[in-house]
Amino acid sequence: MSHHNIEIIVNGRARRAQVPARQLLSDCLRHTLGQPGTHVGCEHGVCGSCTVLVDGTAVRSCLMFAVQAEGAAVTTIEGLAQGEQLGALQEAFWEEHGLQCGFCTPGMLMAAHALLLHNPDPSDDQIREAISGNLCRCTGYQYIVEAIRSGAAKLRARALATHQETTA
Repeated sequence: MSHHNIEIIVNGRARRAQVPARQLLSDCLRHTLGQPGTHVGCEHGVCGSCTVLVDGTAVRSCLMFAVQAEGAAVTTIEGLAQGEQLGALQEAFWEEHGLQCGFCTPGMLMAAHALLLHNPDPSDDQIREAISGNLCRCTGYQYIVEAIRSGAAKLRARALATHQETTA
């Protein structure tokens, strides 16, 4: 089996890997690049657990080969935190009880993050649409929607505070 040398920017850091031509991006992230937060559920692109951002777009990493990510910027769940400090969306999921077993949570957070990159103040319908491809077997989704709404508000407040600091 042939191997390819690839370079991927993972959570802002250039990473190199030698991967088999048919290795999935999900497996490369988890096993080769040490990003185990990317969960693998159905391995058919149905459940959304493996969702990551590739150049700012939410993708199913179980449907993409690692070699296809050559030169791309990939954001995983690990990239939402700042060191040991949870990111705003992660805090909101904790505070609003937006998770139960936690298996779907990384994919939910990444789908929500992709939404908020493009729409910092989404309606509940827009939130539901954004996460509609991510399955959760434990919650009724309402707490997830509330957590995303809360996380969006936190992000807007932080952006406003940063803007006020830089213009003062």
